[in-house]
Amino acid sequence: MRGHFITFEGGEGSGKSTHAATLAQRLKASGIDIVLTREPGGSPGAEIIRHILLSGIAKPLGAETETILFAAARDDHMRSTILPALEAGQWVICDRFIDSTRVYQGILGKVDGKLIRGLERVTVGAAMPELTFILDVPATIGLARAKTRRGAGAADRFEAESVEYHEHLRQAYLALAKLEPKRCVVIDGRAPRDVVADRIWAAVNQRLSGAPAARAAEPAAP
Repeated sequence: MRGHFITFEGGEGSGKSTHAATLAQRLKASGIDIVLTREPGGSPGAEIIRHILLSGIAKPLGAETETILFAAARDDHMRSTILPALEAGQWVICDRFIDSTRVYQGILGKVDGKLIRGLERVTVGAAMPELTFILDVPATIGLARAKTRRGAGAADRFEAESVEYHEHLRQAYLALAKLEPKRCVVIDGRAPRDVVADRIWAAVNQRLSGAPAARAAEPAAP
């Protein structure tokens, strides 16, 4: 049986990585085989491209070039990590995926949607996420969290953008969620961590067949 595919999206410091890992641990404890991954990255080739993108080296080349680099990383990630896991019946949880490209490069970078959709067809095809959590926090809160997280380290390519940029990013994610309510679930990332985790857990059990609650409700084999 094919595995399930869950993604986490949101602005910088919204809690994506934390809650992706928390959900993975909770599902593992329920006996589900999990692959926890991220974008850009998640495979050897994609991790190399990740360094190029987040270092800012590609920024002067423009948003279209960055879009193509993200697509190249995603193609390697899909072929090397995501598709083999799903075909093996594992659940895949990914920290960022196609919606990051749609928002960062598409809406904010003004890259033609036809290019983005065309690249999605080539790299992702029918292997779309079934459930996407969009963790929503005001830009000022998210950027403050990101600064605390990195400590004395330098901000990456996207963290270094202005507060206005990140607030536009937040609104773009919320608009995207309204367009795809069957797939996207918006979670208030300002709530306490355990509350956010419980809301995510409840949505997984409500929306996905084979989730822990559904398994528990199955009658025992005779």
